[in-house]
Amino acid sequence: MTRLPLGSLYAGRKLAEGYPDLERLAFEQFVTSQQAKPDDTPRVEWLLRLLGRLVALDGPQTMCVIGCGPVPQPIRILRRMGYTVTGVEPVPLFVKAAGEYLEDPSAVVQGAAESIPLPSESQDVVIFDNVLEHVESPLVSLTEIFRVLKPGGITYLTTTNRHRISLVGNNAEYKVRFYNWYPPLLKESYIFRHLHYEPRLANFTERPAVHWFSYADLCAVGRLAGFAQFYSPLDLRTRSDARSSRNPLKRWLLGGWPLEAIQRNPLLRSVALTQLGGEIIMLKRRA
Repeated sequence: MTRLPLGSLYAGRKLAEGYPDLERLAFEQFVTSQQAKPDDTPRVEWLLRLLGRLVALDGPQTMCVIGCGPVPQPIRILRRMGYTVTGVEPVPLFVKAAGEYLEDPSAVVQGAAESIPLPSESQDVVIFDNVLEHVESPLVSLTEIFRVLKPGGITYLTTTNRHRISLVGNNAEYKVRFYNWYPPLLKESYIFRHLHYEPRLANFTERPAVHWFSYADLCAVGRLAGFAQFYSPLDLRTRSDARSSRNPLKRWLLGGWPLEAIQRNPLLRSVALTQLGGEIIMLKRRA
């Protein structure tokens, strides 16, 4: 993409209108990235197997995928498995594209995490995959998810991990190395630059990642929203999972006593969660 000259960016425009045509750029970038994405079926099947170790997922389960995007592979896969699945997406262009992708214009509804257009206590599972970092209010979003979940329901959430260590500085959100370790004020200045002058910094998204969490942060905001118990996928792994890994270190860690030691020892578990803390499952207590 050719970068627009600074002098012409806001000629005849107000600064609050943001970078010109960012919605279209965001759509094109997202669709391009999804076209190169492999079949998501193995990941969805693995997730269901993992969640099934925590709660029963048999029967006519209802699920919601928030921030599903214009190419919602997981929704298509889950619907084929027999689940009743609704997508929620805030960008009108994405909603239309998602309906066309699923061949069902009613499968994805326009809404936001802070205002989910679904009835209270209507969902067994909410999938909130790489969205919480982009919302205006994490607490309001999780409170809404709590509202739409049935008693005993769960939300599977993935998000940014501010403690994650990458030797080359990858952070999956910004083309700025070691961004997750930057102080808040510097992060805010990069967010401003992305939205108004250089949208390539965060892959042309209209809603760049503005929240960075630790596992403890997620537990804290989840409790404020009403959730009762919290689990890492690490807590649900078993020795049998090691057989599918090609990494010899992972096979050793997951295949024997190291896994059990990490799961049962608070100190070891907390150390592991500094690097694995971007995934969490929150449980709504049964009435």
